[in-house]
Amino acid sequence: MEGPLRPRLVNCSDFQFGVVATETIENALLHLAQQNEQAVKEAAGRSGSFRETRIVEFVFLLSEQWCLEKSVSYQAVEILERFMVKQAENICQQATLQLRSNELQSWRALKEQLSNKFILRLVSCVQLASKLSFHYKIVSNITVLNFLQALGYGYTKEELLESELDILKSLNFQINLPTPLAYVEMLLEVLGYNGCLVPATQLHATCLTLLDLVYLLHEPIYESLLRASIENSPPSQLQGEKFISVKEDFMLLAVGIIAASAFIQNHECWSQVIGHLQSITGIASESIAEFSYAILTHSVGANTPGQQHPVPHKAARALRTAASSNT
Repeated sequence: MEGPLRPRLVNCSDFQFGVVATETIENALLHLAQQNEQAVKEAAGRSGSFRETRIVEFVFLLSEQWCLEKSVSYQAVEILERFMVKQAENICQQATLQLRSNELQSWRALKEQLSNKFILRLVSCVQLASKLSFHYKIVSNITVLNFLQALGYGYTKEELLESELDILKSLNFQINLPTPLAYVEMLLEVLGYNGCLVPATQLHATCLTLLDLVYLLHEPIYESLLRASIENSPPSQLQGEKFISVKEDFMLLAVGIIAASAFIQNHECWSQVIGHLQSITGIASESIAEFSYAILTHSVGANTPGQQHPVPHKAARALRTAASSNT
């Protein structure tokens, strides 16, 4: 299958599941799983640093103002995240070289330039994401320039095009990135075929709301997940670094989102949904339950069934690796 799966761009009320051939679903799910495994392996350093609440909120509000699909919002956040991490890494590399030659002034100038152009980069990421969607409404250069002008920025059309090109080159033109929404919708498609008691279309709307909340509450949700993994002890720096791979696991996030949505929609079917998700993804039911619990407690303040909340297996694995590396 060419490139990551992109969600179908229709209104939530018209969204349909169970209309795709099973062979196509199997291939697409396998493709997403392979991409996810690769992303988890490569997760390190500053991954996730630019999914900060204020940044995500800005992207969401801007996408809403420009009447873009939800998928565009998530895509824009992920493009911006990858681009800014690369830019930060480049600055750090240059800083290391310049420290050896006492060229601090040049390093500070690079850092200031990155900061001054952040809004331009953010808007360019939203515009690029809009061009990736199969939607007739693409954000035009005039719309972007008018928006930037309203904020007091005097960028020209040429500078806007250069910004897009800088992002594309920095990411080797690989901007069609998979988002958590693609994983959520693919798993909902499979759940529909597996006879899930809660209708996939009913779950979909709640999943979108919870996915927004997870993006906006990214740090507190994952922080609580990390603390639960180490029995509420203060995490060490090494444990935090090893936990980055969990933050980049979109398949784990997707099953947590769906399980939390199922609990909101029909808590009596919660265990059945978790069982389906476990059989589809291979992720332990304890991990799915723990993630859904974290999402629910931070978003709607609900409690999942049972009093014990086992340690997520992926988090536990990452922390065990950290512990063994430290001995």
